[in-house]
Amino acid sequence: MSDGPKLTFLGKLIILLFIGACGYGAFLLFAKKPIFEPAQTVEKTSPAASGESAEIGIAYGTEKQRWMQWAVEQFAAAPAGRGIKLNLIPMGSIESAQALLKGDQRIHAWSPASSTYEDVFVQEWQIKNNVAPFVRKETLALSPMVFVMWAERYEAFLAKYQEVSFVTIGRALKEPGGWDAIAQKPEWGLFKFGHAHPQQSNSGLMTLVLMAYDFHKKNRGLVLKDILNPEFQTWMNGLETATTGMSNSTGNMMRDMVLRGPSSYDTLCVYESVVIDYLRSAEGRWGELRVIYPRENAWNDNPYYIPNAPWSSPAQRRAAGAFADFLLSEPIQREALKHGFRPGNTEVPVRFPESPFVAAEKFGVKLDLTSVTEPPKAEVVSTLLQIWQRSQGSR
Repeated sequence: MSDGPKLTFLGKLIILLFIGACGYGAFLLFAKKPIFEPAQTVEKTSPAASGESAEIGIAYGTEKQRWMQWAVEQFAAAPAGRGIKLNLIPMGSIESAQALLKGDQRIHAWSPASSTYEDVFVQEWQIKNNVAPFVRKETLALSPMVFVMWAERYEAFLAKYQEVSFVTIGRALKEPGGWDAIAQKPEWGLFKFGHAHPQQSNSGLMTLVLMAYDFHKKNRGLVLKDILNPEFQTWMNGLETATTGMSNSTGNMMRDMVLRGPSSYDTLCVYESVVIDYLRSAEGRWGELRVIYPRENAWNDNPYYIPNAPWSSPAQRRAAGAFADFLLSEPIQREALKHGFRPGNTEVPVRFPESPFVAAEKFGVKLDLTSVTEPPKAEVVSTLLQIWQRSQGSR
């Protein structure tokens, strides 16, 4: 019985080539279609150079308010700003992130206080829009977190607890006799600690992150197990329920402390830059402030994002890019230094005789940090915020 016709060598070769071509075609098809569409790049041609005009909104953290308002005025008078209208939108860092995710078409550039929330934002943006979230990102300036206390109360606190930390602040908040138990000063009332709202402001979120690091005595590798630890949750909830007040704006809290004096807050956890900007004002009203750096600290990098938003035209993206370049230029970065920021432009020095950092050393300001923490992952940040939200039910 015959086995049937047999393929020649040439026939086999043709079949193999056909299969290979099909496989390569399929590879090209999927290689050209990523899971998330890449962001478009921003053209370098400025609106001023091409003669076009553009109006953009910039959502920014109020810790940069004095510097940003000045920079916008300078930009309007500069050649780079010709034909561009900038609208500043002061918002809490996380508040503005949520506004972008909801499609707030006023926002064409976004400058929160730090990139701590970036991982969470990226995940939510990609799920919703199926595209990369940013066409450009820059670091404008750096600022760590600090505790700020009135000098007299700082000395009394130190005599009782030996150091200022989240753990000792938690102890002070639990004192039923307040300052009478801490320093035999009943006229000072209860011990009052404040920080910004964690679900609206980056500094509030950073405060929670540093609490977790302080409690677990570590500076990296914060994981879900640490956040879900029952002892940590009980401790953090106790501290948070005794916190005096919260705002969506770090700058507003610092201003209130200086405006109203010790009756508003004994201690705040805020950005170093905000404190430096208000040191002289406080001294002239209520006395000296003291700046204390948490044992485990973190950098707030004040990023400048140009979102890959469908409502932004090419001209608006170019305008946002032109303002980013202006903010990073040496003269504008020197002005940021005057407001207590460590410039993102490495060509601008920080340590020199007239530097505000040198002048503020007597208040406790220092350039070198002993330990800087590792930014936690998105799932850690999200869970920390969820646990904090649950703790507010008892307030």
